[in-house]
Amino acid sequence: MQKSERPEWLTVVPRSSEALSELKEMFARLNLHTVCEEAHCPNLYECWGGGTATLMLMGDVCSRACRFCMVKPGRPNGHLDDFEPENVAYALSKMNLSYVVLTSVDRDDLPDGGSKHFARTIRAVREKCPGMLVEVLIPDFQNDLDSLKTVVDARPDVIGHNIETTMFLTRRVRDPRAGYWQSLSVLRNVKKLDRRIFTKSSIMVGLGETEEDVGLAMMHLRNVETDFLTIGQYLRPSPRHLPVVNYVSPEQFRKYREMGLRMGFKYVASGPLVRSSYRAGEYYLGSFIRNETPKQST
Repeated sequence: MQKSERPEWLTVVPRSSEALSELKEMFARLNLHTVCEEAHCPNLYECWGGGTATLMLMGDVCSRACRFCMVKPGRPNGHLDDFEPENVAYALSKMNLSYVVLTSVDRDDLPDGGSKHFARTIRAVREKCPGMLVEVLIPDFQNDLDSLKTVVDARPDVIGHNIETTMFLTRRVRDPRAGYWQSLSVLRNVKKLDRRIFTKSSIMVGLGETEEDVGLAMMHLRNVETDFLTIGQYLRPSPRHLPVVNYVSPEQFRKYREMGLRMGFKYVASGPLVRSSYRAGEYYLGSFIRNETPKQST
């Protein structure tokens, strides 16, 4: 579909709820951030209204400046909230969740990229919320294997790292310090370090890519044994960000899902409003991870 005015399938009607207000108040009280708010996610009202949110670690200032992302770029200057891991675990213990996603800004200002902070948070959640499935959506840690191993050793159920876009669009879309092959290397190294952990990645479409470009990205992800894939429509968060080149039709999203499943992904979520952490509990809750994890542990 050629670019025109935003199609009706991308229309989201904001609605408030008591659950949403309570979550906002609790996160503010504990000085916690959510990617839902910082990245202006279109699904905030749906997910938060159902008691679901994706927590963003290590502040709200990112050391990188990708041209698609609404999270504030800047210099975090080495600051970390030492109470954040315990506050995250406490907040989650008050929510009726079986699955949580923990993500973060990039923290190139820290020697380990924030990997120890991730690991502390994972372990705190495990202790406070036994039985909860934990997914982490991590930065690339500048491809430092020791930092990645720190997160892997904390044993989250899923480690996600997004390639974000296709190979040919990477330089135009992402910060120069990010890289297509570097991201694929992160996903490959997770499997080398611990094959029991599921891996996940995400692609935005509508930036000018072709179907063949998306298919090639899927093939590369499968070559590094990525388990789960999400594909969603890029939506321009502000005039200073990259423009939308085209709005991809629901039919094309269904085609991408079928392509991915044929290539061997264990699960593909593909749709206009799908995001890398969109309704993670609904997508994965109990159905695949809980059934497959014991088999992989043998």
